[in-house]
Amino acid sequence: MGRIRQTFIKRAGEDLVEKYEDRLTTDFETNKKVIDEVAEIATKRLRNRVAGYVTKKMKKVDA
Repeated sequence: MGRIRQTFIKRAGEDLVEKYEDRLTTDFETNKKVIDEVAEIATKRLRNRVAGYVTKKMKKVDA
């Protein structure tokens, strides 16, 4: 079983995918950099968790 993500991570990730879908990819490292540029996220750990969620969402979109 996977880990359950908190609601604010999902909400932030879905908003970012909606606004910046053209800049986000299926690569985690690229998404980290994009999220760092476009969003104000307080901590590195939180940014990485949002980037991981966004990466997973983008992989679903591509499939």
